[in-house]
Amino acid sequence: MTGGKSCIRILCVDDHPLVREGIARKIGRQRDMKVIGTASTGEEAVKLFERHRPDIVLMDLQLPGMSGIKAIEQIRQRDPDARIIVLTMYGGDEDIFRAIHAGAASYLLKDMLSNDLVPVVRQVYRGARPIPSAIAERLAERIGLSPREVMVLELIADGKRNKEIAVALGITQETVQTHVKHLFVKLNVTDRTAAVKVGMSRGILHIW
Repeated sequence: MTGGKSCIRILCVDDHPLVREGIARKIGRQRDMKVIGTASTGEEAVKLFERHRPDIVLMDLQLPGMSGIKAIEQIRQRDPDARIIVLTMYGGDEDIFRAIHAGAASYLLKDMLSNDLVPVVRQVYRGARPIPSAIAERLAERIGLSPREVMVLELIADGKRNKEIAVALGITQETVQTHVKHLFVKLNVTDRTAAVKVGMSRGILHIW
């Protein structure tokens, strides 16, 4: 890098080799950036962060073992000033909220990479926390389900009926019915199948 400016050192975390290679190529074309390491798991990401202390971490959310969210939390515990940009396929508002709450400075969907990645890296490096308008809109629409309501929704997605949910959570069937009623209201649905579909589309549920 010339002109007395420092090079932005980047750690890329993604479990798909082709994605890591594509990002590395894109970063490599920038005179003010370089990829100083790549990781395929959350555990590896934390270790490489401690070893290299990169300026920017590009973090996927869906990783084997430790999740991207957990990796963000652990990195930020080690360095509260760590600058992390989420790169993911997940566009649900709950995913966005969890990532930002964990300490991510920005959140990009992988289909935004061609246009947004490089400028967002530079903005985050300068201390900004840019959120693309499409992501900001989804974040603003976030539904605040309680932890127990999320557990009930997960069990509904597993095909459990109210009696089975009550046993699993150690609560009464009447309490389960109350949670289900609240879920329907908050998700703006009228049946369990629709609740699961909305939960998946908004990032509350992940079913592979």
